[in-house]
Amino acid sequence: MKVLSVVGNRPQFIKSGPVSTALHAAGIEEVVLHTGQHYDPELSQVFFDELGLAEPRYRLEVGGLARGDMLGALRPGLLEAIRAERPDWVLVYGDTNSTLGGARAAQEAGVPLVHVEAGLRSNDLSMPEEHNRIETDRLAQLLFCPDERSRATLEREGVSGRIEVVGDVMADACFRLAPIARDRSTILDVTGVRPLEFVLATIHREANTEPGRLARILQGLSRIEEPVVFPAHPKTRVAIGHVRGQTPAHVRLVQPLGYLDLAALASQARVIVTDSGGLQKEAYWYGVPCVTTRPSTEWVDTVELGANVLVDDDPDRLVEAVRGATMPRDLPPLYGDGRASVRVAEALVSTLPPR
Repeated sequence: MKVLSVVGNRPQFIKSGPVSTALHAAGIEEVVLHTGQHYDPELSQVFFDELGLAEPRYRLEVGGLARGDMLGALRPGLLEAIRAERPDWVLVYGDTNSTLGGARAAQEAGVPLVHVEAGLRSNDLSMPEEHNRIETDRLAQLLFCPDERSRATLEREGVSGRIEVVGDVMADACFRLAPIARDRSTILDVTGVRPLEFVLATIHREANTEPGRLARILQGLSRIEEPVVFPAHPKTRVAIGHVRGQTPAHVRLVQPLGYLDLAALASQARVIVTDSGGLQKEAYWYGVPCVTTRPSTEWVDTVELGANVLVDDDPDRLVEAVRGATMPRDLPPLYGDGRASVRVAEALVSTLPPR
């Protein structure tokens, strides 16, 4: 059996690590295609180096394009790779433009599609990611869900593919690598902070790099009393330049970080402020309260359980949420037990691809 895996951004690189290991152990040949959606070395190659990921056989280099342009640019390269490799499955992760591009190409080429992280919904159609999730789930023949809520969503929507609840493959990486990160990384010394005495902030979503929203979020960060370590995505750093004067000294802008350094920071922060879907989950697994600078989230359970607070771009709510952030006691495990990747591989081995 052969699988063509499509990846393109930081969370997908992290998720692909344990899945690739599980596929290999199950005797499945994997071919990796990197779309280039994240093309900066700090957001791309560092993850292949740190996590020991297989070198992509295909690189499409389409980074920096708007959604419609990117989807158009992805199509010919994806179709060429699929037709050359003749895989049994095309596998995509999450909700990015790379995800949807891979899904559409698989359909056009007549190859069955696997969607890892299926069934998630923020119920916010102003987010491009929500449209990507919905369309990809409708196109997939095999849908791997992180939890029963996601399964129920897909059943309500009447998707035609087979649904399996396997857990979250990112948890597999998190549980295995976080202790290694804390042991090996020197990032706390480099940034001059001590465990549980700083706030980690990451802001990168397109809506939040719009000058008005970004200025309000930066205003909130500037009023936090503790040091704020802010690894800035390249496009975020450019946007910050347009609202210069909004970042006081205690908000420490640093370059984008590899997985191990970011895991070391995230797992030892007092609070995480983010618009990242992945970090919302990682915060929960690390036992760190999360404040999310979005009006909605696909990881609804974290909010319902009180481990995550949505503040949108309101600086007053952001400051208050950080000040009062605590992790509730006796939280249930969410999104799996660290063996999701093994279940993905087992399900692929036991499933005859529909042709």
